[in-house]
Amino acid sequence: MLLAHPLATSRNALNIGKGVFSLLRNPSNTESVYDIEDGLYGTQAMELAVDFIKTHASTAELVKDRYIAPSPDLETLLHYPQDSLGYCYASTLTEAGFDPEFYRAIPVQDDASYILLRLRQTHDIWHLITGFGTDVAGELGLKAFELAQTRRPMALVLLTFGLLKALLKTPDALATLLPTISQGYQLGLRTQPLLSQKWEEQWEKSLQQWRQELGFTG
Repeated sequence: MLLAHPLATSRNALNIGKGVFSLLRNPSNTESVYDIEDGLYGTQAMELAVDFIKTHASTAELVKDRYIAPSPDLETLLHYPQDSLGYCYASTLTEAGFDPEFYRAIPVQDDASYILLRLRQTHDIWHLITGFGTDVAGELGLKAFELAQTRRPMALVLLTFGLLKALLKTPDALATLLPTISQGYQLGLRTQPLLSQKWEEQWEKSLQQWRQELGFTG
């Protein structure tokens, strides 16, 4: 394993510090999340996450192939059957006023950068498949699920930050957050890896069928 250059390590720490400070000031600022993740890129924790992700054969193949799908056309997907993943995805984003390319782009230059890009591209699909909402509890539940499936350092950072924030500002919320986080982690352990899936090639498949095939339903 290559050791990080001291200058690169300093840049990482600067990005993480900048992101944490920004996140503390405004928790809804997604750019601060990307700043932190950019700082974590190239760390040993991220390298270990990549190694873990590639222990599953289908995910390793996807990473090797650098599978990237075109940005989804929401108008086209809204013509799919209403129970399909494509329709559910497009209608959810349209109703919320979300852009499918909301995420910060990252140039693909190695396995780690590819994995981060793919996770950013498919974040809203993971919400649909897992059933976790976009409120605080839902986001933390999804991060726990993601931690179980990928060991992505950013998932752990956001879980830690979310719990600390709740502890200091809304301690009564822990009664909801802790069971949801536990549920997300256990669900991530027992279901098929979502990172392996080429969602965009089967938009027409029903959301229920996706969930069944991936082990979310009995």
